[in-house]
Amino acid sequence: MTHWILLLVSLGIILLGATVFTNGLEWFGKKMNLSDGAVGSIFAAVGTALPETLVPIVAIMFGSPEAGHKIGVGAIIGAPFMLGTLALFISGIAVVLNRRKREDYPIMRVDTAVMRRDMEYFLVLYAVAILASFLNGHPVIKTFCGLALFLTYGGYVLKTLRCENDACHTVEESDLDPCYFAPKSHDPHMSIIGLQVFGSLLLIVWGSYIFVEKVQILSLQMGISPFILAMIIAPIATELPEKFNSVIWINKGKDTLAIGNITGAMVFQGSVITALGIMMTEWQLNPAALLTVALTFASVGMAYVQIRWKKHLTPGTLLVGGGFYLAFVVLVLLGKI
Repeated sequence: MTHWILLLVSLGIILLGATVFTNGLEWFGKKMNLSDGAVGSIFAAVGTALPETLVPIVAIMFGSPEAGHKIGVGAIIGAPFMLGTLALFISGIAVVLNRRKREDYPIMRVDTAVMRRDMEYFLVLYAVAILASFLNGHPVIKTFCGLALFLTYGGYVLKTLRCENDACHTVEESDLDPCYFAPKSHDPHMSIIGLQVFGSLLLIVWGSYIFVEKVQILSLQMGISPFILAMIIAPIATELPEKFNSVIWINKGKDTLAIGNITGAMVFQGSVITALGIMMTEWQLNPAALLTVALTFASVGMAYVQIRWKKHLTPGTLLVGGGFYLAFVVLVLLGKI
């Protein structure tokens, strides 16, 4: 019972951290005159990706050579799968639940240039990372692929900060709630904002660490295999910040920040984190991992096609991701993979 209680407590910690974090980032964007795309796709995405980034790194560096690498690779592949299916699904649900507050429903209020850019980078970089698993472990080629992913992500960051190909809508003070660490100030000092962002990140990482630890214990008690833990349970736990942040922003009608938080995290996970997996492990993907990759491409691809052809995004397209995720879970429970 204690483990279940601490599991719920950790959820509360993550939710609190995500709420404070989004507020701090919005004020950071306002102070720096950054666009919604930059705040959502880079700072929020990378910041809230820290928990799921730590899981595979710790597993690879400190786990046993065999089990640690399997858990690490599973967590690396599982993270984009969760973001591209379950996180998008939850965002679609949030839009549907807020439809009465949206005169333009079902059209989502996203900057399609930002979304298109994020999805194009993810689809290309993740495809390169997956192709690297078929190179039979040649060290030179693997190192080249890993470095190429790192450098390309750097180019993506620069392009996003320069607001290339998007409208560069900056965060407006009228849209902001008071800074939580300085609620009476209309112009909080950057050090206060930085302290709020850093403190909330610590809450997110701490809560996610407790969550993963308790999920591991409960999974072992219930007889769930380490593979399921790595591919499904651990990513669900560590992806909670993105899900909470996106729901918070969608409730405020800030869809670019919400979806950009997810797509930006996908670019980060599909490039930087997979690069670490390529260079630090044998990077051999089993059929189950390849299935999650295919489902991820299918879910993100549908959203990308709608944005590319229709020039807008609707929650119905995002809800399809839930079906892909459910299909994988059913196959796992039936022992088909």
